[in-house]
Amino acid sequence: MNPIEITLQALDAAERAIPSGQPIYMLNLLRYRAQARYEDGFDAAPCSGREAFHERYRSAFRRLAAGKPIAPMFSGPILASLVGSPSERWDEAAINQYGDFATFRSIVDTETYRREVAPHRHAALEDFRLFALAKAM
Repeated sequence: MNPIEITLQALDAAERAIPSGQPIYMLNLLRYRAQARYEDGFDAAPCSGREAFHERYRSAFRRLAAGKPIAPMFSGPILASLVGSPSERWDEAAINQYGDFATFRSIVDTETYRREVAPHRHAALEDFRLFALAKAM
């Protein structure tokens, strides 16, 4: 199992934990590979992990998510770590708002995502964290 894979078990657990119809914010912590590493047989020109994520993964994700209630809220480099393990290094953080968890799941829990989008994320990232957040009232 790929340690940065979004699993069916994780999706099911999140679906049970997140109230239906509630807007969610997905916090992404990203650590890029120096060079993207695609699986054998996946046709992609060599590039950096950052390029694979920004140019390939994001554009493929946007095509798949077109017309769905999604809004990018923040994306930027992590400048310094003030608290945490020195071995826990992140290059970038991003927060995206989804109309609800069902919207997020309708994108990532598809064969098209697994075949055409996820390979770019897997190739790009050395490590990855993904958290579903609710806006405090």
